[in-house]
Amino acid sequence: MKLIIQIPCLNEEESLAKTLKDLPVAIDGVDTIETLVIDDGSTDRTSEVAENCGVNHIVRLTKQKGLAKVFHTGLDAALKKGADIIVNTDADGQYKGEDIPRLVEPIVQRRADIVIGNRDIESVRQFSWLKKRLQRLGSWVVRFLSGTTVSDATTGFRAYNKEAALRLNIISDYTYTLESIIQAGNKALAIENITIHTNDVHRPSRLFRSIPEYIKRSMVTMLRVFAMFNPLRLFLTLGGLFLFIGFLIGCRFLYYYLLFDGTGKIQSLILAAVLMIIGFQLLIIGLVSDLISANRRLIEDALLRTRKIELSLKNKKD
Repeated sequence: MKLIIQIPCLNEEESLAKTLKDLPVAIDGVDTIETLVIDDGSTDRTSEVAENCGVNHIVRLTKQKGLAKVFHTGLDAALKKGADIIVNTDADGQYKGEDIPRLVEPIVQRRADIVIGNRDIESVRQFSWLKKRLQRLGSWVVRFLSGTTVSDATTGFRAYNKEAALRLNIISDYTYTLESIIQAGNKALAIENITIHTNDVHRPSRLFRSIPEYIKRSMVTMLRVFAMFNPLRLFLTLGGLFLFIGFLIGCRFLYYYLLFDGTGKIQSLILAAVLMIIGFQLLIIGLVSDLISANRRLIEDALLRTRKIELSLKNKKD
């Protein structure tokens, strides 16, 4: 069984060597451990440091693509290198290499497809009180949307087996952390959680410039992915809400119409009609979106089969 530890990097020459040195060299149940660095268009010596440290595989992107694209590129590269298990960790040294054996254990024992390393958010000293509350709220929303029990939805310390890596199709151009959990929950992939402790990282995040920006982009990502997998549920709920409010306002008009000789409140009738028309349109959109979603599932199944055939042919060639 081969494990490949992938490390997305953007200008990480100062911390990469220490992160690599901290990685385990042997794990029970794993025959081979290799490392993969994905250099997201760094302008420093990140790739050179990776070479000097003996990294097995280096993928250099000529232009910065963003964390989501880098993550998906890493999964694809690791699969092509014959990985049975893929661990994703950060180059800044936030996560401890000593936790990787615990992270891959449920996969080695074939209990899980994905294992999430949940940080103890309250003990992360570099997180402000506001950021901790937002992390808790965001993780609750992801649990609700995905039907999983993940308590730290934004952690990047994760392990995937080959099947999970093949099934995930990251469409976001921002971050993979939220989307991959929602996808995994909707694709019935088995997820386990472990609790980890982290090292202090004092440099600012390179993923977002401000908390409001992160909230906005995360909300868009969650809504987009949930709608992709559950369009009928989403639009039926919205359409039903508009129809219900329109019905209540219509009842208000009838009340005044019947008791006060039909005078006044015509604006209630107009508003009720508008809301009910919008509700009906949302129901139609939901039905059409559900048909599109069914077609997407067929395309994903075909893509999965194609990927497996490609890997099989490559393994025979090698």
